[in-house]
Amino acid sequence: MTAATPTADRPRLTRWLLRLHRPALCVWAGLALALAALLLALAGPLADAAAEGWRQYNACAMSPRCSYGQDAILRYKDYYNYATIALNLLPFAVAAWAGAALTGKELESGTARLAWTQATSPARWLAVRLAVPALVVALCTGLLGWLHHRAWAASQGRIDSAKEWYDRFTFHANGPTLAALALCGLAAGALAGLLLRRALPALIVGVLVTGGVRALAELALPHLWPAVTRTSAVDRFAPGAGLEVEQGMVTRDGAHVPMPSCNTPAECDAAYRDFTGRYNIFHPLSHFWPLQLTTTALVLAVAGLLAAGCFLALRRVTGPLWPGRTAKAPTGTAKALKAAV
Repeated sequence: MTAATPTADRPRLTRWLLRLHRPALCVWAGLALALAALLLALAGPLADAAAEGWRQYNACAMSPRCSYGQDAILRYKDYYNYATIALNLLPFAVAAWAGAALTGKELESGTARLAWTQATSPARWLAVRLAVPALVVALCTGLLGWLHHRAWAASQGRIDSAKEWYDRFTFHANGPTLAALALCGLAAGALAGLLLRRALPALIVGVLVTGGVRALAELALPHLWPAVTRTSAVDRFAPGAGLEVEQGMVTRDGAHVPMPSCNTPAECDAAYRDFTGRYNIFHPLSHFWPLQLTTTALVLAVAGLLAAGCFLALRRVTGPLWPGRTAKAPTGTAKALKAAV
């Protein structure tokens, strides 16, 4: 008999991974299709109906006998909020699945250790578990982010209650930051599973880490691109609309200081007496894509660090990660093999 080649004996990890997580893949596909259909409707008939309702409302001039499509306006607002919130929750769902099922459950049940004894190196095992879901997550969230931006753009200038581009939920659903946050959630969940080796704790920690990365990204967002500064007289508000960075007063020597607090007209006159103007530092609409791309790069860098941490954490469990090196025999696997013999 001809000896089987190592390549033939090596398990087909990608096929095994897809079969093992088939329920999660089906749920993900169904959710992505539902959201895509909703976003297409928001960019088309729902936006058109809401825009017509607002046109009728503005033409009414507050006349008590005038009617307008209020139901269409409210329906668009509700569905837009549902879709936007759902997209913002996707990175947390990915983190929960990655921590609970992708790594945590397999280490807790011992199936990962069994795979390492069947001509599969730990490094290849982990690489497949990160690369295949990352490809699926990046493609789906990238497409959904593009569809959301398309739906948002269809409302601008037509629907008076449409969200601004700098709304925190709209911004993160409106571009590549959605895919970056989802990939960060995947890496955070996988790392939590490798460190804790239990499904439920890894689920919780993965979600918390993803939330922390998003919070830090939102704090850094206004400072990732040079902002625009506008000034005005003391008795007028400084012009400029967009993502606010800072507002305050201009002193006689040109320094920028925070707004003074006062309660009575006399206190306010005294508080504002020594100022020569107001200032407003903000990001206009033209900064949308620079902020999107810089935020995406920042979050992807964090995701890369978390992915590297996954391999370091796996090395603590298995020893050397690559074939041809002697790895530490996992205790659970050794006992299982002895019992089988």
